[in-house]
Amino acid sequence: MSDVLLVVVDAANVVGSVPDGWWRDRRGAAERLRDRLAADGVPGRDGPVEIVLVVEGAARGVESVPGVRVESAAGSGDDRMVELVAEAGERPVLVVTADRELRRRVGELGAEVAGPRTVRP
Repeated sequence: MSDVLLVVVDAANVVGSVPDGWWRDRRGAAERLRDRLAADGVPGRDGPVEIVLVVEGAARGVESVPGVRVESAAGSGDDRMVELVAEAGERPVLVVTADRELRRRVGELGAEVAGPRTVRP
């Protein structure tokens, strides 16, 4: 899978990008995002992708489903996403977040970055 695009999604940032009441049920919002990713993939990306949804805080414990692996960050979700990018080595990686500091950190490791609209209608 070294040539398969790894897509790392910042669940908290993507969910928080739309004021739809997500704060009342953070876990449910992360599950809805996971299910949308499993059904729709990453629009505009041809070929196979591996999607990893990184959750933290109240969304920890969301289960993986076919097509989306869920990683529950033990601490900072941003730190876990940086680790995933670093672990990918030469593999192509796309990180979906609007967080400026996270974008800088993963960009320094060679990841491509895109905003939440990449995976949210």
